Amino acid sequence: MGTNDPIKKLRDEIFEKEFLPQMDALYNFAFHLTYNEDDANDLVQETFLKSYRFIDSYQQGTNAKAWLFKILKNGFINDYRRKSKRPMQVEFDPMVNYSETDDDSSVQIVDLRQEMFQGLVGDEVTRALNDLPVDFRTVILLCDIEEFSYEEIAKIIDIPIGTVRSRLHRARNLLKEKLREYAMKEGYKENR
Repeated sequence: MGTNDPIKKLRDEIFEKEFLPQMDALYNFAFHLTYNEDDANDLVQETFLKSYRFIDSYQQGTNAKAWLFKILKNGFINDYRRKSKRPMQVEFDPMVNYSETDDDSSVQIVDLRQEMFQGLVGDEVTRALNDLPVDFRTVILLCDIEEFSYEEIAKIIDIPIGTVRSRLHRARNLLKEKLREYAMKEGYKENR
């Protein structure tokens, strides 16, 4: 196939105009699922590879963000299953003495999106959110951070809308309880 192939041009156009603008939102969601920058980047990369490979099953004009989030979520679940079935591996990185190196590539890069998220919601909220089970954390992230509708969340995580509402209610109550405990520990009095 040559570069003048109209089908390839259409695929590339859909990919560039509808999928690529979702990269930051996908990364944020992936990071809050994995809590690991490399795993999040891998998950986003796999999502884009799969989305391009299966672009023919995407209905142009529908919600590209929801379609991509579903691919990412399924990739995360498959990855989790794969990792839970194999023995744990430990990676040893060579120690680097940062005071004796001029190599900027060895210095850890700070993810501004992660800092911004933590700055918006605070350390304790982030910690409490991270402590939630993944099913509850996922619905809160999709609804309250990414602002998907209940219907979109149901499609993304492949559950009924009633289950979305139930999980969201339970997740918010768990989060509220964790934050109430923190506030009490910090000396705030409960006004009930």
